Amino acid sequence: MKSLNRREFMKGTVGAAAGLTVLSQSGARGAGEKIIMGVMGLGGRGTYLAEKFARRPDVEIAYLCDPNTRRFARAREAVEEAQDTRPKMVQDFRKILDDNSVDALINATPDHWHGLGTIMACQAGKDVYVEKPMAHNIFEGRKMIEAARKYKRVVQVGMQSRSAPYSGKAKEYVQSGKLGEIYIVRVFNMMQHPMQRKVPDQPVPAGFDYDMWCGPAPKLPYNPARRWLNQWEYSVGPIPGDLIHQLDMSRFLMNDIPYPKTVSHAGGVKVLKDGREIPDTQMATFEYDPLTLMVEAALWTPYMKKIPGNIRDSDRFPKWPFCSTKVEILGTKGLMYYGRHGGGWQAYDANDELVHSEYGRQGDKEHQQNFIDCIRTRN
Repeated sequence: MKSLNRREFMKGTVGAAAGLTVLSQSGARGAGEKIIMGVMGLGGRGTYLAEKFARRPDVEIAYLCDPNTRRFARAREAVEEAQDTRPKMVQDFRKILDDNSVDALINATPDHWHGLGTIMACQAGKDVYVEKPMAHNIFEGRKMIEAARKYKRVVQVGMQSRSAPYSGKAKEYVQSGKLGEIYIVRVFNMMQHPMQRKVPDQPVPAGFDYDMWCGPAPKLPYNPARRWLNQWEYSVGPIPGDLIHQLDMSRFLMNDIPYPKTVSHAGGVKVLKDGREIPDTQMATFEYDPLTLMVEAALWTPYMKKIPGNIRDSDRFPKWPFCSTKVEILGTKGLMYYGRHGGGWQAYDANDELVHSEYGRQGDKEHQQNFIDCIRTRN
């Protein structure tokens, strides 16, 4: 695969598509028929999604794909335990797109493949479940939306927090006016990441199609210790890639506020000085009218914790001061703490009295069901 910069690759692909019809239109599935899917990207998240969708009685995972064959075994075992049929294992996702029996593609690749992989799937008549962040940059995100509309495809981003039942109740409470006029929203993403190991570049190992892995991004020398999350060529960065959940929820709670008037940013590599390019500290201010939304994020705060698993689906709340993935809604009459990952939410009045609580439960099942329902409704 010839190495092109991302913008050239995207322009060429989208431009060529302007004169094309859908290459292979998946047939409509009846209520009793299974939705046939392929999975692109078999890292931790891709394998998780493959297994979860395979366990659904209305879905069949027909393909598992990753440029690195060393990732095949774990994903294949998980899917085979979850369904009766054995998936095909491929390194090139275009083989999934060429199969007219496939209805949908799950795109769980690194960020640099989200845009192009989704667009190509839309062109091939496939619906797409693409993991967050939606795209590597704004340009690609806009082209993904254009492709979904042009080819009349369902494209759903893995932002499952919106689908959690407690999130809708939090939005209703905020919009009821019980917090008063809201002028400040604070969004957090604070945690601890390790230092990167420094090792020399090495030959590409057998069974790894490194050209395909790089795809539309520059083909840098192969390094087994390189963390793609910390490289601009392949990623938006570990902070934005995770923060997007809370940032999206803040917009949802505020009734999907539009684009801000201005955005300012400060930060840099402050602590994890291990050769990484993308900041380990990021502070941003989004100015609306009259709302100000503030982001506080870092990768070196060991006292800040994601919501533990034993709280996510229970009748307990996280310790809000040390919750790394929370949103705070500050109004003239009260304050709300909202926790991602099934953390629930609590509202306090002007006298510091707890006035309302909702326990949480993660919205993965609802989010996956929504994708299936949208496909069947469209068909």
